[in-house]
Amino acid sequence: MSLLLLTEEDVRARLDMNTAIALLEEAFREWGEGRADNVPRRRARAPGIVLHQMSAAYPLRNVVGFKTYTTTRSGARFHVALYDATSGSPIAILEADALGRLRTGAATGLAARILADPSADTMACIGCGRQAATQIEAIAAVRPLKEVKIYCRSEERRRAFADRITEQLEIPATACDSAEQAAENQPIVVTVTTSSQPVVADSAIASGTLVCAVGSNWPHKRELHVETVRRCRPVVCDDVDACLLEAGELIGAAEAGWSWSDAVSLKEIVAEKRPIADLGLGEDAPRLFKSVGLALEDVALAAELVCPPRN
Repeated sequence: MSLLLLTEEDVRARLDMNTAIALLEEAFREWGEGRADNVPRRRARAPGIVLHQMSAAYPLRNVVGFKTYTTTRSGARFHVALYDATSGSPIAILEADALGRLRTGAATGLAARILADPSADTMACIGCGRQAATQIEAIAAVRPLKEVKIYCRSEERRRAFADRITEQLEIPATACDSAEQAAENQPIVVTVTTSSQPVVADSAIASGTLVCAVGSNWPHKRELHVETVRRCRPVVCDDVDACLLEAGELIGAAEAGWSWSDAVSLKEIVAEKRPIADLGLGEDAPRLFKSVGLALEDVALAAELVCPPRN
């Protein structure tokens, strides 16, 4: 079997958000039922560069695979590799920048479909970087968005990003002068920044709001205040084991007395090991989805492009 090479253009042409959300729901269900495996990220460092690696096994598509990427001052470069789980032969290598942004958004969309107020039709996005647009696109795929409030530190960038969302997604988007102004009274608030410090005041997060914190996967970076985490019920992680290593918001909250026993992995909910009725959803507390990014998400989307489902 020849090795398949897929470019960024191939990925963008062959995957869309609705498909990605459905694929992740399938993957999390398989994982929750014990039929998939995920290994959290590990990092190797040298002067001027960090190599990030994470891997997963996905028997439903008869593949195992890994995602690897480098970060340097000149940017990041992402790749996913897939292997046949029967023979061990390499199947494909994919350029994975677009894939990564799509799967990160799709995980948020899946969580929002489960956790957000069913009547939610507006949201705030704190952050205007490369991951932000797919976050909004994913929320729009599961909720009928009528308005998006945008904030990032650069006035020029937030206005340009709001114009882009309005044009590309056909959803009215407004640039705000502060994160608090954007988040006020919003049923869904997404934080998608590279900040090491909290980006929105706890007082701006209303009870009943779903907060999706997706920007940080380093233990020292915290987009949310400790008090926000402590107020949230439930706290849902894309994976608790991965968040124990990388979710700075939760690590900081645990250092201040919050308990990891209050966190639940998304796979348990999707596989119905933890019924929605047991999560304590209500209007008396915010809800939190914390995402650090998982190899299983990358492998599941990549497999859709190269491996038919197994019967």
